[in-house]
Amino acid sequence: MSAKIYIIRHGQTEMNSRKVLQGRTDLPLNTDGIVQVAKTAELLNDMGICFDCVFSSPLIRAVRTAELLSPGAEIKTDDRLIEMDYGPYEGMDLYSPAPKVIRFFSDFTNNPAPEGMEPLDHVVARAGEFIESLRSMNGNILISTHAIAMKGILEYLTPESHGSYWSKHIGNCAVFMTEFDGKRFSIPCEVFNPANDIPEQRRRNHKEEE
Repeated sequence: MSAKIYIIRHGQTEMNSRKVLQGRTDLPLNTDGIVQVAKTAELLNDMGICFDCVFSSPLIRAVRTAELLSPGAEIKTDDRLIEMDYGPYEGMDLYSPAPKVIRFFSDFTNNPAPEGMEPLDHVVARAGEFIESLRSMNGNILISTHAIAMKGILEYLTPESHGSYWSKHIGNCAVFMTEFDGKRFSIPCEVFNPANDIPEQRRRNHKEEE
């Protein structure tokens, strides 16, 4: 068994652009989000990457991202890839967050999620359960998900990070990749973030690894 698993955060939505805690609110991509995904698709195509299997969170912003990245592919949705449940804090203005949320955001590792929010260890557990389900698969696999769910995957794959991914900024359409060699998953690497230009050398390096 051998697989390369590409994990992407969905493109921008209106709530993303307004810096509002979105969670499981089911909004579509906005115009900028569609452009972001189109640019990501072009870059992946330039790297010679196409997908043999596509998975997505059931939320429409993630599904649409997957559809645009792999036109015509069957999109398999899985609830384990859904975004963190923010409970009563859903829709909160991130420019003026509640004190309990400020405390949580200041130290994700040592401060538990406020009451009503999904605990981070639950996010990691479901993300890990999904990742483990891919062990029997081959080829290039796409996972379209959300910022915190994506961090849950990265934390599961990199336990030695000790929670460092929780505070890492993962922008819309950022892509990470992990390889499965039949025995274990590799430490994830950042493929690119479309907010930044990708050096031509990185494209060449990726092609040389194929």
